[in-house]
Amino acid sequence: MGSVVKHSPVKLIIGFIGQEKLFTDAQKILSKKFGKIDYESAVLGFDFTDYYEKEMGRELKRKFLSFKRLIQPAALPLIKVFTNELEKKFFSENGKRALNIDPGYLSLSKLVLATTKDHQHRLYLDKGIFAEVTLRFRDKTFQKWDWTYPDYCTREYISIFNQIRNDVLKKDLHGNG
Repeated sequence: MGSVVKHSPVKLIIGFIGQEKLFTDAQKILSKKFGKIDYESAVLGFDFTDYYEKEMGRELKRKFLSFKRLIQPAALPLIKVFTNELEKKFFSENGKRALNIDPGYLSLSKLVLATTKDHQHRLYLDKGIFAEVTLRFRDKTFQKWDWTYPDYCTREYISIFNQIRNDVLKKDLHGNG
C-alpha cells in the first residue's frame, strides 16, 4: 500500500484569448490575486478555431503567463471560478465575453487545464470544474494527446511550456522554489 503524501506545488499558468488591448488590465488583476508574474509570452495570433469569433470578434490574440508563487493542484477549481468571474468584468457593451481566461498548472510531468466542460477524458474536481491533462512531458519535451487542442500542439506553444518547465526545474534543482 502506498503512503498518502502532500502533492508538490505546481506552476500556475494562465492563457488569454481575446483582443490584445484587454490583456494588460487582466494581468494587473491576476498579479494582485496570484502574485508576481515570472513569465509572459509574446502576443500570438489565434486562428486555430472560429469558436470564439461570435462572442469576441476576429483577429484574436493569445498570450500565456506564469506566476512565481507556486500553488497546490487542489487550488485549481477556485482559481477557475475566480477567472470565470474576472471574465465578466471584460464583457463587451452588448453583454458578450470579450476575454477568455484559462487557468491551469504545469508540473515537471504534465500541463493540466481547468474547464467547466465535461468530456470522457476529463476528471471532475470541485465547484463545477473539470481538469484535463492537455500535454505530457516525455522524451525531453511536452507532447500532445489525441484530445489536445490544435494550438497546444504547435511548436510555438510547446516551446513556451518547455521554457516554463525549464525555469521550474532550475529553481527546483537550486532550491530557489
